[in-house]
Amino acid sequence: MKVDPKSKVKLGLRENWKQFTLLVVINAFVGGMVGLERTVLPIMAEEEFAVAVKTAILSFIIVFGIIKAITNYYTGALANRFGRKKLLIAGWIFGIPVPLLLMFAPSWEWIILANVFLGINQGLAWSSTVMMKIDLVGEKQRGFAMGLNEFSGYIALAVVAFLTGWIASEFGVRPYPFYLGIGFVAIGLFGSIYFIKDTTAYVVEEIKSSKIAVSKNIFWDTTWKDNNLGAVSQAGLINNLNDGMVWGVLPLLLLSKQFSIREIAIIVAIYPAVWGIVQLFTGKMADHLCKKDMLYVGMLIQGVTLLVLPFAHTMVQFIFLSLLLGLGTAMVYPTFLATIAENTNPKDRAESIGVFRLWRDLGYAIGAILTGIIADLINIETAILFIGVVTMISALIIQFRMKCHPTLTRKVWEWITFRKSL
Repeated sequence: MKVDPKSKVKLGLRENWKQFTLLVVINAFVGGMVGLERTVLPIMAEEEFAVAVKTAILSFIIVFGIIKAITNYYTGALANRFGRKKLLIAGWIFGIPVPLLLMFAPSWEWIILANVFLGINQGLAWSSTVMMKIDLVGEKQRGFAMGLNEFSGYIALAVVAFLTGWIASEFGVRPYPFYLGIGFVAIGLFGSIYFIKDTTAYVVEEIKSSKIAVSKNIFWDTTWKDNNLGAVSQAGLINNLNDGMVWGVLPLLLLSKQFSIREIAIIVAIYPAVWGIVQLFTGKMADHLCKKDMLYVGMLIQGVTLLVLPFAHTMVQFIFLSLLLGLGTAMVYPTFLATIAENTNPKDRAESIGVFRLWRDLGYAIGAILTGIIADLINIETAILFIGVVTMISALIIQFRMKCHPTLTRKVWEWITFRKSL
């Protein structure tokens, strides 16, 4: 971790708002890359490639989750050595083949290959923007920073998920919906090279004032040994487990209930849209309220929603449940990363975030595998109910394992009156 000894840096969102804003914009394009697949790909598997077995249909999510998880880990491990900016640029380079493969794939195997590149793109680019924002803002505003980061990524995902569904309904599933991806890659790569600055110096500055001990085993502490970090890691895995399930089977469930592609696009887009917008508020709340409580309630809402989802029939019911699922996810997503940052020394933070994101995104693969097997053996509804029960269990683990941080928890009235400046 080498920096110019003469460089002067100041931590804080206000002090670094220009660079922070650029990172928010870049992350919107990162999120848009996932949005390319959110509505269209499960439908394309059945209708264009005649893939009928649910496990095979979900194979693109399985590959994406595994590759992204592994890339997350190595991004965290290598961030201090190579710098965040270089890894961000590398992420966009790996994203170049994605829209082209989706447009012209002659077989389902080519779609799988596209998701290998997409997983690397997301692991490098999204992880880098997460770390850089946390580096810039300092201790007091991590939750808000993560709320803005995830807001930009998931709003973009939701908008693109809707747009690709609309384009597919008007012009067909290929190639037109994926033209958007070419623009995302071009803008994201150009912006990362010419406008983004590395943030290693900010980490060095924060290390000077940190009172948290350096971890002797970052991987094991983050995975399970530390009560707070371990609880967050398991919840992250379960959160993405149910997100992977929703990503893969919700369009198929809606298709089986005779919804049109345009209606499916609306329902599918509402979930990440609410998830993205509400994070503007839940991220700030995570800076002031007990993170354990936010995580417990958020996972509980997700679990209850999934248990009700198989019994929905009308458009209004599915829209309401998508809203609830987005709300629950919005409560936990920025809080996950803020909790990791709060409980690690700045020197360990990048690697600890990488370990957390390893387990979190393995949830995509595990969720897709479990969902596919249960859906093939029984039906989609049973698979959704099973994932709902698992999500409820995860909420209970948070409730019994975690503790609120004694020095950083804010009083409720401070949040309500906004006494703390942005």
